Amino acid sequence: MTTIQIIDGRAEGERDRPFLPGMGRTWLLPLYDLFTRFARVRALHERTVELAGISPGQTVLDVGCGTGNLSFSVLRAVPGAVVTGHDPDDAALRIAARKAGRRGVRLSLVQGYADRLLPEDGSVDHVVSSLALHHVDDAGREGFGREAHRILRPGGRVTIVDFGAPDHGHGGHGKGHGHEGHRHRGMDAHTERNLDNGIVTLLTDAGFTDAREIDHIAHRFGPITIVQATR
Repeated sequence: MTTIQIIDGRAEGERDRPFLPGMGRTWLLPLYDLFTRFARVRALHERTVELAGISPGQTVLDVGCGTGNLSFSVLRAVPGAVVTGHDPDDAALRIAARKAGRRGVRLSLVQGYADRLLPEDGSVDHVVSSLALHHVDDAGREGFGREAHRILRPGGRVTIVDFGAPDHGHGGHGKGHGHEGHRHRGMDAHTERNLDNGIVTLLTDAGFTDAREIDHIAHRFGPITIVQATR
C-alpha cells in the first residue's frame, strides 16, 4: 500500500481556527462516504471533472477535498493529472490518505484553509471544489476567490460545484424554477449565500471576468450549481 503524507500548510496561529466539518459534526465523519454514496454525489463529481476539461499532466488543486472523493474522480478520468487535496480537517485528510494508499494513486494532501492556499502565483492549471464552499464564512469565501485567482496560471480554470441557484426568475439551462423554487427546505444561512448567483458574484469580485454558471442540476437534497471561470 502506498503511503500518503499530509503536509501541514496552516499558518502560525491557525491551529485552533474553527471550521465546519463536512457532515456538520465531527463525530459524523465516519458516515460521510456512506452518505455521499447514498446521495449519489459521485455523479456530480464526474460531471464537474468533465466540465473542468482537465488534461494529463495538468496540476489540479481540490479545495475543501474532505475525504478526497472529487480528487479520486479527477484521477479516474485523467490518470496523468497531478492532484493535490486541500482541507482544514485532518481527520478527513487521514481518510483520504488511506483511500489513496489502497488505490495506489498519487495524491498530495495539505491541511489548510480555503483563504490561504500554498501554491505559488500562476502555478496551477485547475482549481476545483465540491460541496465545500457553503461551509466557508464570508471572509473565507472572499479569500478563496482571491487565492484561486492568484494561483491559477493565465488560462487556468476554477470549477465549483455546490448548492446554489441562478438569479431571480431564471431557471439555469432549463432545469430550474426561479429563486423561490430554489429555496429548498434544507437550506441554511451558509447555503443561501450561494443563491442568486452568489458564487458567480464571488469569483467576479475576485477578478475573474467570465464567471458563469455552466450547469444546474435538480438534486434530491437541493439545487446544485456548477460555476466556472477562467484566469
